[in-house]
Amino acid sequence: MLVAAAVCPAPPLLVPEVAAGAAAELGEARTACSDALAVLAASRPDLLVVVGAADEDHRGPYPQGARGTFRGFGVDADVQLGAGDEGPRLLPPSLAVGAWLLGRAGWGAAPVEGLGVGESLDTARCLEAGRGLAAREERVALLVMGDGSACRTLKAPGYLDDRAAAFDAAAARALAAADLPALAALESGLAHELKAAGRAPWQVLAGAAEGAGLEGRLLYEDAPYGVGYFVAAWS
Repeated sequence: MLVAAAVCPAPPLLVPEVAAGAAAELGEARTACSDALAVLAASRPDLLVVVGAADEDHRGPYPQGARGTFRGFGVDADVQLGAGDEGPRLLPPSLAVGAWLLGRAGWGAAPVEGLGVGESLDTARCLEAGRGLAAREERVALLVMGDGSACRTLKAPGYLDDRAAAFDAAAARALAAADLPALAALESGLAHELKAAGRAPWQVLAGAAEGAGLEGRLLYEDAPYGVGYFVAAWS
């Protein structure tokens, strides 16, 4: 059963070495992520699963010890998903950022694994995947990595889309209230058009949280660089 969850944004810019001179701009987001991870540790899970969006080559499960890298972003920095033998595949960027957050927090509260979710995965399959994760152990926690729309300003990666602010507001309300039906109602087609990579991971969370009776808190909400970033803690 799911006993806790943390929702964090997944941009590699969250890693100070990647952000370089702009590192301070996401300092508040990093602090909120640390607070959310503290909720996970306090829940005393038997298993932590990091869930994040992934392209076709990086979908599926990742074992403890899987490695990720930020070398593709011009930084000589590697991460590992907990202690263990290196897996056969590199983590996708979303899970690599999650691994970095866990390493920064000194995570050692429970075994940790990863799951890369296709951004186009339909809602029903996202919910099903979440239910499967929650059934893995008696006490399961999730670290869910995902961004909102990337269309909030003219300089955003997806340019300005008038629908983006309303989409992000709906996502923020759902994450703040641990509102499972509202998360499940986020439209996959609209999320794709708005480049909202968090839609599928958030809906995996919705499936995992069914019957768990968790309450939510929104710890951070902003749209730096025109991208919606949210941090939430469920317990």
